[in-house]
Amino acid sequence: MTHDLDALKSALRSLPSPDPAAKSAAVALALENFDRLQGSTDLTRLSPDRPPQAGFLNGVRRMLTTLKTRPTLAATTSAAALLFGVFVVLPNLERPGPVTVTEIAPPARPTDDALATPAAPPAAPKTDEPALTDGTTAKRAAASDSAVMTDTAPAPMMPSQPLGSAAATRPFANAPRQAVADGTVRLIAPADRTFLPANPDTEAFANAPANPVIVTAEQPVSTFSVDVDTASYAVIRASLNAGQLPPRNAVRVEEMVNYFPYTYPAPTGDAPFATTVTVMPTPWNPDTNLVHIALQGQMPAITDRPPLNLVFLIDTSGSMGEPAKLPLLIQSLSLMLPQLRAQDRIAIVAYAGSAGEVLPPTAASDRNTILRALNSLASGGSTAGAEGLTLAYQIADGMAADGSVNRVILATDGDFNLGIADPDALKTFIATQADKGTYLSVLGFGRGNLDDATMQALAQNGNGTASYIDTLSEAQKVLVDQLTGALFPIANDVKVQVEWNPAQVAEYRLIGYETRALDRKDFNNDHVDAGEIGAGLQVTALYEVTAPGSPALLNDPLRTTTTPQTTDSPELGFLRLRYKAPGNTTSTLIETPVTPGQTPTDDARFAAAIAAFGQLLQHSPYLQDWNYDQAIALATQSKGPDPFGYRSEAITLMRLAQSLSR
Repeated sequence: MTHDLDALKSALRSLPSPDPAAKSAAVALALENFDRLQGSTDLTRLSPDRPPQAGFLNGVRRMLTTLKTRPTLAATTSAAALLFGVFVVLPNLERPGPVTVTEIAPPARPTDDALATPAAPPAAPKTDEPALTDGTTAKRAAASDSAVMTDTAPAPMMPSQPLGSAAATRPFANAPRQAVADGTVRLIAPADRTFLPANPDTEAFANAPANPVIVTAEQPVSTFSVDVDTASYAVIRASLNAGQLPPRNAVRVEEMVNYFPYTYPAPTGDAPFATTVTVMPTPWNPDTNLVHIALQGQMPAITDRPPLNLVFLIDTSGSMGEPAKLPLLIQSLSLMLPQLRAQDRIAIVAYAGSAGEVLPPTAASDRNTILRALNSLASGGSTAGAEGLTLAYQIADGMAADGSVNRVILATDGDFNLGIADPDALKTFIATQADKGTYLSVLGFGRGNLDDATMQALAQNGNGTASYIDTLSEAQKVLVDQLTGALFPIANDVKVQVEWNPAQVAEYRLIGYETRALDRKDFNNDHVDAGEIGAGLQVTALYEVTAPGSPALLNDPLRTTTTPQTTDSPELGFLRLRYKAPGNTTSTLIETPVTPGQTPTDDARFAAAIAAFGQLLQHSPYLQDWNYDQAIALATQSKGPDPFGYRSEAITLMRLAQSLSR
């Protein structure tokens, strides 16, 4: 035996050494063919069985199945080593054309039960989008092409993704591709390249230039409509958690400030809300003051709540197929069901992929029927929703009853077409329905084609609210914790007007509310629409004011302007509010003086920190040298009780924005 082994060693040593260039070429060709042969040039088959004679690799498969004994395998392996040396080159008999790449998300770790039961093959996704030559759809291809790649190596860790986001479940969905010389396409994993999705260019946000500093002597009155929407804050959070600063026009400071619950004094007497005014030094400018205006809505007892009729108008178009859209939408609405009472009723209307009435008016107590209807929804089809919108209002009209609250809830990713081409006609249609008693609220899901501008316009004209849901936690906040406030208004057409005293305030600036500005004459006009306040909700507004003679003044006095007379009154201004009780057409007036001397609460100081956060994201010139470190410190010092972690999360987002801004 020893003699035979020595002879074999001697024979192997006598073989000629391989040419290094030929070896490198053979290895490269082998790896190239290996990559090419990992997939199939056909579309993914639903059947796990392969057809007979399916190619070279099936021949290898049959060979390994046939050669089962250890001696046979050892003999064939030894023969292969003698014939080919230390490596095997698979011949590339012909150069195939371009092949299809099927993206497959990394499988989740199976549980013991899953290992015991074979999983069924996944169903093919439904979509009406035209397929491209590489097997992807037009929208997915556009998303992939918009990726921005860098050549840095090694790649940093990917930013954390919101729960339920498409990026969290399909980490290579937007991964860049690399074409090899023979037409093979390979996915580039994060270990090879870093990639960041480019800012979506199909998103539209409702905003306007930041409010300027106003000279009080020239324009002493400021008027605006209240706003309890919170969509902007959730969009900002989604952007930062995806590792990107939000678009500047997505930042609406008042929606950031109003996102957080505050413990303002509760109303007493007959008024549906209480008004509190606090004056404190401006954190970012010691030569100005910050006037903090707070409204606290009354929370009626649960037994006093009127019956609720809800019509869910759900977008089931092809763009809603991503995990952060229709699946998250269904989960979110499911969370809401236990909060409803037996006398509440629900109907479901879907447009696009699942058109028409999905669920007729059904008692909220029949939860299983409602859940089955929700889970039957599937994305696919176009986004023409005129019939859906009309049908939703028709069903709501049929559900109306004395003393009940009617509301249509439109849930969409923003890539929708409600069938009315003229925006003004659409607003008029929805406003008319609101006047008849059926309000419209909008829930936004997903990113990439978010039409925030249209969503805001629809909600404002429909006397409802606009919220953006990016996580199941946000659904808990909007549809569970604040359900009563979101669906039950206690005051309609709420308007705020402040008349500033030029003897005490030379200049002022309203922070935020740019899209809610009203003319002075609109305040007393009960025909002019304004915002609503829901049960138990708060509204916060901030003015930065500058006293006469302050070094912070930005405007020189005009030569033709009479100097304001001095006065002993300590009033900085006078606050007026108008509102209508639900169902009334005549407004009620509330008046409150604006005076200094109050001790600022943690709520007021935290609201100032969030207002500063929004202005930092907007690159506001009014913050001067104030930066994220100071905003984070103020928010941390004034965080106060934070039972649900909303304020702690805001501080984390500030720190993340600071890092992304460097």
